[in-house]
Amino acid sequence: MPPPTFGVSMSADEKQTAANVMMIRPVAFAGNPQTQASNSFQQRDSGAIDAANQAAALREFDALANALEQAGVTVHVFDDTPEPHTPDSIFPNNWVSFHADGSVVLYPMLAQNRRLERRLDLLESLSSKHGFHTRRIIDLTPHEHGERYLEGTGSLVLDRVRRVAYACVSPRTDLDVLGDFAQRLDYDVVAFEAFDAGGAAIYHTNVLMSVGERFAAVCLEAIRADERAAVTDQLRASGRTLVELTVQQMAAFAGNMLELGSSSSGSVVAMSTCARDALTEAQRQTLQEHSGPIVAVPIPTIEKLGGGSVRCMLAEVHLPRRK
Repeated sequence: MPPPTFGVSMSADEKQTAANVMMIRPVAFAGNPQTQASNSFQQRDSGAIDAANQAAALREFDALANALEQAGVTVHVFDDTPEPHTPDSIFPNNWVSFHADGSVVLYPMLAQNRRLERRLDLLESLSSKHGFHTRRIIDLTPHEHGERYLEGTGSLVLDRVRRVAYACVSPRTDLDVLGDFAQRLDYDVVAFEAFDAGGAAIYHTNVLMSVGERFAAVCLEAIRADERAAVTDQLRASGRTLVELTVQQMAAFAGNMLELGSSSSGSVVAMSTCARDALTEAQRQTLQEHSGPIVAVPIPTIEKLGGGSVRCMLAEVHLPRRK
């Protein structure tokens, strides 16, 4: 994949939250058999009809995009293509991340059919049609040749202001690629192991934690006991208020939330209805006091068959605008 360059140099100052997101509208959403072995959140549905699942996922997708727009978030929606078949295209944050210095990072992914999701035409459209500047593309995908993976802001939960990358090690999150990312983008790394209630490795960091501007939601009990303090200390050192999640709340995708900038309320916290309902009233109040309103939409088909939730559907566009 050639590394094209658009735009010119710009400031590296970065906010924690983005007011623009990229979303990919699915055309053939389905459970992906290539991801099931490493994703315990993904449920099998052997009796499912793909056409029905696609129709349900499309309704859920459109409801989320509309709710975010109504809440003051700018949503850039691109349509998936029928061919090649990419059943997980609805989760673009795994193949790309956008940064305020004009960097775009492309990531190595474990499932071969997920690698087909990477589309340079979308990056070009963000520049030519939507007014964003891209200064450089950092291509980490050659790590796939060595069977080493780092699946974007699924594997990485970024404190963009303090430049700290949190990552739980799994088959989809490799320490060598993590080091490559950290060196190229000047991030410190807090790496750890984390497990679900059944003892399986958590496949993506963003299902157990979320870092907002003034809060951090995290399932500490899922993190290996001897590594828990290091994560806690780093989060507390950032000055954020901690919202501690239980393993049961994590299983309901409560950790898979994302704070976004809003033109109407300053910021909002996006999550699924399942995630919101799993939180206690006190936790919801803390989130709203330290961010803004909660925007929650039911996405049961996407959560069940895709094994990911709202945060996974959103690729934050931190790129600067063309002047």
